[in-house]
Amino acid sequence: MTIFKGSGTALVTPMKENEEINYDSLERLIEDQIKNGSDALVICGTSGEAPTLDDPEHLEAIRFSVETAKGRIPIIAGTVMMSEESEKLGADGLLLVTPYYNKATQDGLYAHYRKIASATKLPCIVYNVPSRTGTNILPETMARLVKDQENIAGIKEASGNISQVAKLANLTDGKIDIYSGNDDQIVPLCSLGGVGVISVLANVAPRETHDLVMHCLEGRYDEARKLQLRALPLIDQLFIEVNPIPVKAALNMQGFDVGSPRLPLTELTDAHKETLRKAMIEFGCL
Repeated sequence: MTIFKGSGTALVTPMKENEEINYDSLERLIEDQIKNGSDALVICGTSGEAPTLDDPEHLEAIRFSVETAKGRIPIIAGTVMMSEESEKLGADGLLLVTPYYNKATQDGLYAHYRKIASATKLPCIVYNVPSRTGTNILPETMARLVKDQENIAGIKEASGNISQVAKLANLTDGKIDIYSGNDDQIVPLCSLGGVGVISVLANVAPRETHDLVMHCLEGRYDEARKLQLRALPLIDQLFIEVNPIPVKAALNMQGFDVGSPRLPLTELTDAHKETLRKAMIEFGCL
């Protein structure tokens, strides 16, 4: 049930000054992503500020994105409780973050994901990001899910632990699509059998991020390595403050008018704006 191979952009949610979603800017972002070769779009994920969107906003952003994309690119909805609604709105897949704060056991994570996936026919991507959730999905748990739940189709692996990714790839034996959740680890993860990235970098450099993954998937690892290393200074700056603070600043520099993040996130500091601008210029995306 592969949703995509390549670069899936973890798209920001543009905001107006009054903090309403800016749908004109969202349409422009979607069209630019399609034009520049992105292979999928994640709507209302972490980069899309899902925790501070209310339910009607969340669903309307998904509906609007599906309607705008018109089937030209897969739309993956960042959801948990709104998974069935997202399926009805025409999403092509779901990105399901690990439950946070409760810090479930591995058995609890298994039961949680099976219950959500059983309620939809859409392919589901599990999102493992221990730095945000406080809980790590172990490879053994993912192997159980893949074996027992047909529409668990992929995992966004943002643990940063390449040894864990290697064990996951070994235990699942190609039965799950592994996506890098860290832009600085695309090449090593693809070398272990990964099929792409769900990317913050792709917001501001969609073509280069797509090309980086394609180099890997087509066996051009020397070219992939050079591009990965060239992108590292920009990637570092895109995480100089908590995501999506820097990437929103970067898109505003590119003229996309995505506004500011919602509280408790704040504007990127002036000092960091300067270092981000310098990295964008050096990479060639500004």
